[in-house]
Amino acid sequence: MITLHEKAYAKLNISLDVTERRADGYHDMAMVMQTVSLCDEVELRFTDTGTVQAKSNLSFVPGDERNLAVRAALAYLRAAGQEGQGLAIRLDKRVPVGAGMGGGSSDAAAVLRALNRHYGALGPGELETLSASVGSDVPFCVRGGTALATGRGEKLESLPDMPDCAFVICKPNFSVSTPELFRRLDQGGAHCHPDTIGLVEALRAGDLAGICRRMYNVFEDVDDRRLRTVKEIKSRLLDCGALGAVMTGTGSAVFGIYPGDALPGDETLAALKAEYGFCESAVPVGRTN
Repeated sequence: MITLHEKAYAKLNISLDVTERRADGYHDMAMVMQTVSLCDEVELRFTDTGTVQAKSNLSFVPGDERNLAVRAALAYLRAAGQEGQGLAIRLDKRVPVGAGMGGGSSDAAAVLRALNRHYGALGPGELETLSASVGSDVPFCVRGGTALATGRGEKLESLPDMPDCAFVICKPNFSVSTPELFRRLDQGGAHCHPDTIGLVEALRAGDLAGICRRMYNVFEDVDDRRLRTVKEIKSRLLDCGALGAVMTGTGSAVFGIYPGDALPGDETLAALKAEYGFCESAVPVGRTN
């Protein structure tokens, strides 16, 4: 049986703005996003079962169409004229779940890239268009690298690679409900918005300090007691030398950006992991599609 392997890279929101609530119930966004080396490992094994199923090292991850990786596989097989092809998807989850790092979306994107590498049925733009039917973050996770995402997140403009830098990512032992944060944001509004234009200009200039000064996530304004821990983690990362720190997505993971040669030492990372439950370093990853 044929077996394919693909890395599913996590995404970070360098900035996140919610610009408008749409008539269809979604929100228009403006986000500068980055893929990083922290990743899940995805294996696809072709079978003669006629079904697509997923298994994971995490018992609570569903194996049916509730899993975006399964939905992505079914969508691709339909588009490629391969309906009825059986697949067994194995997900080795390393990206924390419920962190705002696009773990499910990145798994789906990895499935799409792997299947397209095998069948070659779709061009890069067609693959991204198909991926938008699976989830709003999936097109970015298919493309990877550094990009400005607008609309629901599916409209992408690739940006220059991040300057030489590294990330420290911490996630506390809780997750935050995405629908709940959107509801609270709709009720209270955003008091501040990121300087998205300035951030894009800083990226084009290769200005790491300018990028870090403009990191901002509107969801950090939402009145939620759990976000006090987010602020605490940001302060810890800044105290450890980060040029900037911000929550990614709707949380609860927080990351700091450091010059490439100035990451905190192993003892500091171990102390953060002991306190918050998850702490890993990562580096930027360029385009994958």
